[in-house]
Amino acid sequence: MAESTKDKTAIERRAFLGGTAASMAAMTITIPAGDALAAGYPERPVTLVVMYAAGGGTDTIMRKIADEMAKAKGWTVNVINKPGAVGGVATKYVYAQPSDGYTILGGANFNKFVRVMGHVDEVPWNEWVFFQAAGSLASWSVPVDSPFKTFADVVAAAKENPGKISISTSGTGGIWHELALIVGSFAGIELKYVPYKGGKPATLAGLQGEVDIAGGGLHEHIDLIRAGKLRNLQHGGAEDITLEDGTILPSIGGMVPEIKSFLPVGGTYIFIMKRDTPIDILETVQEAFIAAANSDSFKEMVKQKFFLLDIVTGEKADRRAAQQETVTVDIFNKFSDQIGAKVKTAEELGLPAPADFESWWPPKDYKPRI
Repeated sequence: MAESTKDKTAIERRAFLGGTAASMAAMTITIPAGDALAAGYPERPVTLVVMYAAGGGTDTIMRKIADEMAKAKGWTVNVINKPGAVGGVATKYVYAQPSDGYTILGGANFNKFVRVMGHVDEVPWNEWVFFQAAGSLASWSVPVDSPFKTFADVVAAAKENPGKISISTSGTGGIWHELALIVGSFAGIELKYVPYKGGKPATLAGLQGEVDIAGGGLHEHIDLIRAGKLRNLQHGGAEDITLEDGTILPSIGGMVPEIKSFLPVGGTYIFIMKRDTPIDILETVQEAFIAAANSDSFKEMVKQKFFLLDIVTGEKADRRAAQQETVTVDIFNKFSDQIGAKVKTAEELGLPAPADFESWWPPKDYKPRI
């Protein structure tokens, strides 16, 4: 594949972005047991609860990691989906389960939205342990017959009709909503944000004409772009991308120069476990997780769908969780009129302003776990 960007195996996000009825889709992976496991764990199937709908970026990454962990360790992993409340439904469900390592949260973006939106009260870096596998690039795409041929067309139409041009998101207050707000702010436009329960339904909404623009991740749009059904207007990478057939996917940085220093922008994909889980179980899961994320099969999927391999654990992951939540509370309070719900302030959450994060971290009550 010819690309104008080099493969990236790691990405350090800047301070600005860092970064109950439930529908269920289940998958079971079973491989005969192989290696001896620390302390006998796991002695029964592990359940991975994905916080968004099946088919989106979070679901895709979580299922692939579960598959590779099963292959590497001989585990049985059941994957289910519990979307809703930008991850709040799944978060509450997993938090209510025993801290025994048998129920893991399959999440995105260090779960940074749920406390800001008031869905849960638990402080992420005090209550959870994070294992990050990958990141993604934000994307706006339209059907090929859309009147919007370029990002500039959207800007012109939105300036003429503020709040009328609609874009799908993976949920009010979710990552694609947040990043659409940021892009719109830099471009000087106001859009109409329409929430869906995950990236896949948000993509389909754009394809089917329910909204003017499909918001989401490039990984969620790329197959439809390659099939000639969607046209990419912009993505959150630092440079344009050239596909195998010569199609150019334009970087937002080439059209809105002011945003260049914040690129790339997108989501992050993470296993999340309760922090009071026994340390030997956390270490066993971490070992299996890192092996899965480093597998050739996972790396190939990452490359094909334009994810970014980005493995982060331990204190560094806790730090990202805090930093990303700091950025989100700042953005959501600046755009509170477009969130559609009351959001908590940094003061209420005990967080600093993004500019003060470096001097604030680590907070006095923080203790590394793994």
